[in-house]
Amino acid sequence: MNFVATVENLSTIRVRDNSASEVKMKSILIFLAMSVLGLPRVAVAQTPETQNPPNIVFILADDWGWGDLGCQGNRRIRTPNIDRLAEAGTRFEQFYVSAAVCSPSRASFMTGLFTDRHGIHSHLDSIKSNRRRRLPRQLDPSLAMLPRLLRTGGYTTAHFGKWHLCTMDDPSVNPPSEYGIDRHRITVGSGSARHMLPRGLPGFNTWEDSRPGPDWNGWRGDASRRIFDEAIQFMEQNRDRPFYIQAWMYDTHGPMKPTPSQMHRFAEMPLPYRMYYGAVADSDRHVGRLLNSLDALGLARNTIVIFSSDNGPEDMQLFEVSAHGVGEAGPFRGRKRSGYEGGIRMPFIVRWPAVTPAGRVDRQTVLSAVDLLPSLCSVAGVKVLSSLDGEDMSEAWRGRSLLRSKPLFWDLRENTQGPLVNRSPKQIIRDGDWKLLRGTDGLQVELYNIQENSLEVDNLADTHPQVVERLMSQLDARFGQR
Repeated sequence: MNFVATVENLSTIRVRDNSASEVKMKSILIFLAMSVLGLPRVAVAQTPETQNPPNIVFILADDWGWGDLGCQGNRRIRTPNIDRLAEAGTRFEQFYVSAAVCSPSRASFMTGLFTDRHGIHSHLDSIKSNRRRRLPRQLDPSLAMLPRLLRTGGYTTAHFGKWHLCTMDDPSVNPPSEYGIDRHRITVGSGSARHMLPRGLPGFNTWEDSRPGPDWNGWRGDASRRIFDEAIQFMEQNRDRPFYIQAWMYDTHGPMKPTPSQMHRFAEMPLPYRMYYGAVADSDRHVGRLLNSLDALGLARNTIVIFSSDNGPEDMQLFEVSAHGVGEAGPFRGRKRSGYEGGIRMPFIVRWPAVTPAGRVDRQTVLSAVDLLPSLCSVAGVKVLSSLDGEDMSEAWRGRSLLRSKPLFWDLRENTQGPLVNRSPKQIIRDGDWKLLRGTDGLQVELYNIQENSLEVDNLADTHPQVVERLMSQLDARFGQR
């Protein structure tokens, strides 16, 4: 019998075998192995689909808030297809990105590292702007990368849509292929491109008609259609081998350019809301096209589809007239650039019909963007280094709430815009139910029990000095004393 069981981190056993007739024997062997090794016994339902590595599609929205989805309580924006994704999968209510702006957040998804370790602490811009803010010109391609690791496990990989992991006017930066991506059609920055610097754009800014000016942002209203056209075609071409797709959307990042037909459904609303809601609804429609294509290809059952957002919604006070400031942060304080929950706590939906419980809402498990790399590599049977900041939390996708063993850290550098109520201290730790925020001077300290006070309005620093001391020492160990 061709049977291979690998033990990773002395916590899980994974079985690879293509013979459905041996499922019963494998279950017995797993039970015996766990008994001998003293491992926790987790029921693993083997099916013909789950004996093969799952396909993976990671959909990342741009500046969508926790409360922008119907399945998370929004009664004005219509997201029936993402709601359908949640109904068929599991929705996690305590998921955190690792930064409150786009480039560092995306870099943490790719590397499994917090921002202090991959070195990108704010959005990447021009060479001059990055130099002034002490930012690198790109995400370091020598780091462990999620697409590259999956490719070592037999996956074919793709990235379609927003990249924003390199300087926008440096043609010498590394192309996506250096990060383990087999096929890509991307634009490098926050919009479709930079019309001010057409000759400086990297050559892999590969939607040709996004390059001419002057109204390059006009391309954005059609971005989701283009992104999901590419993703669907890639699925069709690679249906007989495991694939990993990053479909990273643009539409709601300002300046927004929804079409009149996209806004027509919300004609009764003021213009900023009409624009934002129209863009969100159009993105949702194309997510539905992808889900329908998975069904038509017979791939849905063993395909993991993940939906999230890179950071909270843009701040209303800054940008309401241009529409992208009207997204919903849900029941939380803070928006984009803020370390309060509304800036870093995002939607996170996982649908994997062969494994993930349908219609489940997990309110206990605390997940992070840095967990994506080790978790996806785990389900794909790919080993990763133990030096990552993230953890393998994939058992939570199987319906088991988990307690994480590592705290979460944030080191925000540019959060000085917007109203004072949203300007959080810059160094942050969440450990268990406790979240501590401190200013760079070490004097401003805020402590919240997030389970009891997710609004972050009741500062408990004075009444829990021992908790403050413990968490401050962890921040000191991570970032140095202030």
